Amino acid sequence: MSDLKIAVLGAGVVGSTTVIELKKEFRNASVHIISEKFQNETTSFVAAGIFSPEGGNLAETEQRTRKWLDDSYNYWNNIRLSPNSQKAGVRQLSGYVFSKDHPHIVENPMLEKIVPLYRSATKDEMDMYPGGWKYGCYFTTLQTDPTRYLRWSEIVMKDLGVNVERRRIKSFAEVRNDFDVVVNCTGIGAKTLCEDKALFPLRGQVSVMRAPWIEEFVFGEWDTYVVPSFDTVILGGCRQYESYNTSVNRYDALSMEERCTNMIPSLKKGQIVERRVGLRPYRVPTRVEKEYRCVQSKTMKIVHNYGHGGQGITFAPGTSLDAVRLVREMLTEKQSKL
Repeated sequence: MSDLKIAVLGAGVVGSTTVIELKKEFRNASVHIISEKFQNETTSFVAAGIFSPEGGNLAETEQRTRKWLDDSYNYWNNIRLSPNSQKAGVRQLSGYVFSKDHPHIVENPMLEKIVPLYRSATKDEMDMYPGGWKYGCYFTTLQTDPTRYLRWSEIVMKDLGVNVERRRIKSFAEVRNDFDVVVNCTGIGAKTLCEDKALFPLRGQVSVMRAPWIEEFVFGEWDTYVVPSFDTVILGGCRQYESYNTSVNRYDALSMEERCTNMIPSLKKGQIVERRVGLRPYRVPTRVEKEYRCVQSKTMKIVHNYGHGGQGITFAPGTSLDAVRLVREMLTEKQSKL
């Protein structure tokens, strides 16, 4: 398949991972990544990167969701165990989830089946953090720092010979018609690109702090969390449904920083270095499927891979591997049926 041409739209963690896996699967193919935004311009850049499914099914079935989750954990863990772990920004991290009133908040059946450690938090552990917590769990999971991973993935793509194009795609008609398959990883951009009424932005904002003494993550209620990364600590957060505001809101910042410092008072000694905003692409179910679309009187073969909401980093490898499988199916169908 040396004459095979594949385009991937979108360069967040989902798009970048999809490109790398496509190039591994089709080594002699010409693979292009086309995006208006790269690295710190993407929504992925805002994420804290904790591997933790949020509950419910990301896919249309529990079986497919579990497959994505298992594949993702194995993918990230293999990077963690490789010599590239530091450059790629993948490591193990432990911490707590607390709640005052709702025991189900600290329960995560899908996660506890896959991580190496998952247990109830003791009363002494809950008392270490102000908040009057009644329920809690402690677990060890994986963290992928998007700043490092996106930089590393660009290096990998360059080494694999991937063609990089920086431009905005407003419609599929703007994609060259000589591509055999187009893979759509545009995140919230798919709302207009695909006219997808099931896709909505879920606005998030975080504050980035220097606080090197923080070594464990802590999640509380009202979407409050403190997550140490490799060089900084991420304070969050908020989930504002159907908000397209990409500007930093000072009131959101003050609210989340106050909630976080109330939970971990030592953060008052930290230094805020940056505030970030991203629009999570929320869709039920996440769209990973094939489509044959008529574009300028020609049939375009498209594989969609978008709509992960706030779980893009957790599920990116699993849905990307599934998307590669669908690309293979489309190429087989091209030879046999089309």
